[in-house]
Amino acid sequence: MSDSLIDRSDVAIPIHAVDPEGLETLLASIGDVEAAWARSTGFDASAGAVTIIADTRGVIGRVLFGLGRAESRRAAPLITGKLPMILPQGDYHFVTDLPDPMLGAVGWALGNYRFERYKSNPSPIPRLVVPKGADPSRARSMARAIAMVRDLINTPASDLGPAELSAAIHDLGARFGAKVSEIVGADLLSANLPMIHAVGRAADGDREPRLVDLVWGDPSHPKVTLVGKGVTFDTGGLDIKPSSGMLLMKKDMGGAANTMGLAHMIMEAKLPVRLRLLVPTVENAISGPAFRPGDVLRSRGGVTVEIGNTDAEGRLILADALAVAAEENPILLIDLATLTGAARVALGPELPAIFTHDDTLAADLARHAALHLDPLWRLPLWAPYESMIDSKIADINNAGAGGFAGAITAALFLDRFVPKSIPWVHGDIYAWNPSGKPGKPEGGEAQAIRALFSLIQERFAAE
Repeated sequence: MSDSLIDRSDVAIPIHAVDPEGLETLLASIGDVEAAWARSTGFDASAGAVTIIADTRGVIGRVLFGLGRAESRRAAPLITGKLPMILPQGDYHFVTDLPDPMLGAVGWALGNYRFERYKSNPSPIPRLVVPKGADPSRARSMARAIAMVRDLINTPASDLGPAELSAAIHDLGARFGAKVSEIVGADLLSANLPMIHAVGRAADGDREPRLVDLVWGDPSHPKVTLVGKGVTFDTGGLDIKPSSGMLLMKKDMGGAANTMGLAHMIMEAKLPVRLRLLVPTVENAISGPAFRPGDVLRSRGGVTVEIGNTDAEGRLILADALAVAAEENPILLIDLATLTGAARVALGPELPAIFTHDDTLAADLARHAALHLDPLWRLPLWAPYESMIDSKIADINNAGAGGFAGAITAALFLDRFVPKSIPWVHGDIYAWNPSGKPGKPEGGEAQAIRALFSLIQERFAAE
């Protein structure tokens, strides 16, 4: 996908990007015949409108591309991703300035994304000369990271279990010289990671639960820690999901994939941080050893947890991993997880829910989200709802009572395992596009990581 961005080409076909206000000026500049053709096709410079102008032999001379008005561009920030879906193979370049050259380059690259692991004949892709004003290395890095996220989420669970996800993290670490270790199976118990073990212990022997730990960077630099939920398939456990609810559960490791994508960006940019990535990865399977409703688990942090629902398993493995992360008191702790359907009911598939106690951190993150058109929305860690996760026989219940505020009660559950002294962001993401849009094909998706990268870069680049 990043290969679709090139530095130069002697045969690049010009693309004229234009908004409705500049349309008549552009048409006047390209000649009467071509302008008449553009008008005959109904080209109006609306967002995503495309007209290809070719000669009598079918050779493309130029492409007209509509940017739309400013408000429509905000609604479709990766609008240039529509072009690779339409244009034939070849080299192209924008001869007019783009409102955001970086988003223009990244949008093109993401529009070229295809998940073709199981296809016999890969699709040819058009290439773009990186637009003026965009950083080529950063655009390619972002495209590579997001392609990795999408590939991991799109891979069926038959080919991506805990061991394969661990192997992908090892590969990522090797690429950037990071140290990667893991704790697997019964060793989780001796390492005091009992909830990760409990959730994953029912899976087959080649799908043992594990905690994968990647460390990169100078130990003297500020400690930034990422934690990603890595449930490679979720049956719901003994509280089994219906078939419709299980159909997309290969994507339940979307939090892990997104933290890996964010780690990729950080390491490739060589940001001056000591990065740690923790991925608890399991398959929530059903067999004799499966954990049960009504069980009480003791967590790494010492908090006892009554199991109200085995389908609320992601917060259990995250709790142990967050406790590990908190032990070295990072300057910033971020977890991402495909955690609750409630967040999707509240905000839909495109808008990740973000939770934090730190108002400054929340405001900074919102600013970066707006700057990079990478949307997210803060929901409250509403303390009065803590009573919904009370337990009569343990310290806490993993499933909120009453059916209300599921995203908030899940975040409050995790909050019990993170000291208030640590700046912490919890992201409840969907990690999936239910339908295709420019730059965002149907399937696995990276969410919030462009905004998070920009935040981390701003906060620590000068350290």
